[in-house]
Amino acid sequence: MTATKSDQIVVGLDIGSTKVCAVAGRLIRNKDFPTLEVLGVGRVDSGGVTRGSVVNINKTVSAINQAIEEAGNQADIDIGVVNVGFSSNTISARRQVGSITRSSPGDEITPSDIEHLLSDMYRTVIPPGNEIVHVLPMDFTVDNEPGVEDPVGRNGVKLGADFQIIMAPANAALNTKKCIDRAADNTLKRDQLVLSVLASGMAVLTEDEKQAGVALVDIGGGTTDIAIYHRNVLRYISILPWAGNSLTNDIEQGCKVLRNHAEQIKIRFGNANPADSRLNEVVSVPGLVNRTPKDVLLRNVSLIMEDRLKEIAALVQAEILRSGFEHKLLAGIVLTGGTASTPNIESIFKRVTNMDVRVGYPEWLEHNGRADLVSDPAYATALGLVWAGFKQVDERVSFISDPNRTAEPAPVAKPPIQKPPYRPGSPPPPQDEASKEGWFSKVKKFFSGDDFIEKKDTY
Repeated sequence: MTATKSDQIVVGLDIGSTKVCAVAGRLIRNKDFPTLEVLGVGRVDSGGVTRGSVVNINKTVSAINQAIEEAGNQADIDIGVVNVGFSSNTISARRQVGSITRSSPGDEITPSDIEHLLSDMYRTVIPPGNEIVHVLPMDFTVDNEPGVEDPVGRNGVKLGADFQIIMAPANAALNTKKCIDRAADNTLKRDQLVLSVLASGMAVLTEDEKQAGVALVDIGGGTTDIAIYHRNVLRYISILPWAGNSLTNDIEQGCKVLRNHAEQIKIRFGNANPADSRLNEVVSVPGLVNRTPKDVLLRNVSLIMEDRLKEIAALVQAEILRSGFEHKLLAGIVLTGGTASTPNIESIFKRVTNMDVRVGYPEWLEHNGRADLVSDPAYATALGLVWAGFKQVDERVSFISDPNRTAEPAPVAKPPIQKPPYRPGSPPPPQDEASKEGWFSKVKKFFSGDDFIEKKDTY
């Protein structure tokens, strides 16, 4: 199998409730199917985002700068343009019908006719204080024939379609745009603003799943985003304000530990099946100053997580029922997002929804060290944003965001920073102690630390 590399480098920036993540990658055009080569990854804890919405611009800008710098250093590029993931529990969607009468009815329908129809939909009247984020077509209508998936090449006078109009409060979208405008000393530019769950779908869903019918459930830190596909078309969008941080809050309150300790317990020892933990299996959590460590029963942690995940699964099922596609999802449910890595989460969703469930891991990656690092549901959105630089969310249309927005540069990274050439055996350049600690070092320190001492069979 031969492969050719694309010179274009695309950077995806996922601004989430628990992390800000930047991934730089380029397309490898394999003979069989294209893959993504991951060139750089930057991840920083997020302190300015709550339930998907930016609430502290300064903290978010600082996190963006660190993530962009780390990804740029690894990829050896100066990052100037990014695709940005956007999510918020205030996002709403509604169905809207639109149509145009073609000026040249004797000719076949062309992509420009569809673009004309899409552009008109951005002038749709929406509730005050909101703005349209995406306009996504479902089925088209040509004259009196409904249910047309792709009208290009057909003859007809009147072209119409059912649309998903995805809206967000203007302030929420403005805060996200402000963060990008102020990042990297006001030099960072935004190419595309993509709803996070749409980006995640580009990274973890197969074409067969979208054709057969699938519900993508992206369980992040602050929100659970749901996107339902059928016959390869997005049919339904919903955002729930309960997700991974809800689990952390429950552990904090139920086990009476500090929030940062609750988060670490969830990540390192969390399990959605209490039967996997022995009755007397505990973990020792450091106490406050001059206080003894506290033992936390791991089975209690599992019981807390199981109850919350059952609740989220029930809410997801309610949204699937509300969509009207509950009997058309042959591919069932695909779980992604950081919380999807919780052991035994599939079994909970299977029991509650009575549907096939799998965990969606990012696929179609060139094998290298960084690809292994991001082959995790937590990176689905960031990788999907990179894919958005090489293909459309909906291949039938050329844009899903307002084409009349202020023009910005194409998503091509700036020329690489000139660095000394690599020579085998050469020692690495010295670094002063003031240099920022890389993410890999943080991860290594986290797992090698002795803050937590697991104790088993304690009586």
